[in-house]
Amino acid sequence: MPALDTGQVIAVVGAGAMGSGIAQVAAKAGHPVLLHDAGAGAAHKGLDRIAAGLARLVERGRMDEAERGALLARISIVDELAALAPAALVIEAIVEKLEVKQQVFAELENLCGDEVILASNTSSLSITAIGAGLSRPERLLGMHFFNPAPIMKLVEIVSGLATDSEIAESIFATAENWGKLAVHARSTPGFIVNRVARPFYAEGLRLLQEGAADVATIDAILRDCGGFRMGPFELMDLIGHDVNYAVTESVHAAYYGDQRFTPSLLQKELVDGGFLGIKSGRGFFQYGDGVEKPGAMVCEQRSAPEGVILQGEAPFKEVLSRLLAQAGIDFEQQPGDFFAIRCAETTICQSDGRMATTRALEDDIDNLVLFDLALDYEKTPRIAICKADNTSAAALDAAVGLLQKIGKKVSRLDDVAGLCVMRTVCMLANEAADAVNQQVCSVPAVDTAMQGGLNYPAGPLAWADTIGLDYVLEVLDNLGQTYGEDRYRPSPLLIRRVAGGRNFHE
Repeated sequence: MPALDTGQVIAVVGAGAMGSGIAQVAAKAGHPVLLHDAGAGAAHKGLDRIAAGLARLVERGRMDEAERGALLARISIVDELAALAPAALVIEAIVEKLEVKQQVFAELENLCGDEVILASNTSSLSITAIGAGLSRPERLLGMHFFNPAPIMKLVEIVSGLATDSEIAESIFATAENWGKLAVHARSTPGFIVNRVARPFYAEGLRLLQEGAADVATIDAILRDCGGFRMGPFELMDLIGHDVNYAVTESVHAAYYGDQRFTPSLLQKELVDGGFLGIKSGRGFFQYGDGVEKPGAMVCEQRSAPEGVILQGEAPFKEVLSRLLAQAGIDFEQQPGDFFAIRCAETTICQSDGRMATTRALEDDIDNLVLFDLALDYEKTPRIAICKADNTSAAALDAAVGLLQKIGKKVSRLDDVAGLCVMRTVCMLANEAADAVNQQVCSVPAVDTAMQGGLNYPAGPLAWADTIGLDYVLEVLDNLGQTYGEDRYRPSPLLIRRVAGGRNFHE
């Protein structure tokens, strides 16, 4: 089946922020749009919301008044569900309650023609379950937009057990014609984005629970070193802890208590106390007039050693050599079984998922300092480090001074396994690999989804390829050994790719 033609009518049920946004997207693509909401006056409020948003675009010079008027003219408000009968596609964006969605779709199936395509914007409910009572469940699928729908590019096209593959392909092509990044997903808990994103929050919460650093410092490390647009704590405050915690609980329950999705007691305490984030004035941070956000921990200035030795090989060795040369630090290169920077009495290594104290003992390294993963070691303004318990203050100062000399702010964490960015990215990659392994989506789809839906700086599987899949597997194995939890079990697909000497993207 081809994509829907722009002359075909699109109907949207639900005129809240998401429904009105979807209506705007369809109208902008040229479709006549019918907007319905069962709440008194809700559809008119939705249209007013669209009009106000378009007016702001006109003010910024991104749209002229004629375009705004033409777009609004394509949207018609209808008071009765029966008025949606002419629609070729009906997109539902109402409350996340299974029985309510089932009832609405049952009515729509009777009111609309046999050829109508029905789509739910659900972010968590099973498409198979929603369509269980329909006469034509093959014509139902998920069309999961991200908020705000006119801005966010991603749309997950979700197929239930009964969904006709040709229907899914048609709506995939339609979404692309609407200027969206479309990805196919199988109807499983969390689909792609809400499932794969869980470690971003979970590892940050675990780090905080273990006293690795304060929330401002963890956020800053993931922003500056990891390249994420927001850190986990400021993002959870923005989403709302009631919403974020409920999604985690839902995914955890749907996967029968899988430890990977275990909710955090820290977040539960916030929800129980009504500290829901920005909307309540307090979450991990406080909000309000005159309230300043705390800054991240930064080490005081220290003296850099005069010369260093680069031992062994690593993907970032060339970048580090360039930074040392630019800083006027003499260095020499030596072979080695693993990459290390040696200066004075200090050995500096990238985290491999072990605690520094454990690694110092197991590998017989004196004065060990570990540094965290960075998306781009050359451009990052910050480096996160930790030291082994037996590392001297002078050795730590040498490591801090060296990193400062090459132009980096240094934030110190307590000695935790995997540090911050390394463990988070490896867990994101592992969950992405498991989604592919369980046939939820393809390798390109999961990377597209995480970049398009959550603005990740890189797709998690592409990022894993860059780190080295053998190294990612080593980090996960070491995390599992440290914690003794099934939470860190490697995906069979990751193990298979490492054994076969293949990357995810080949």
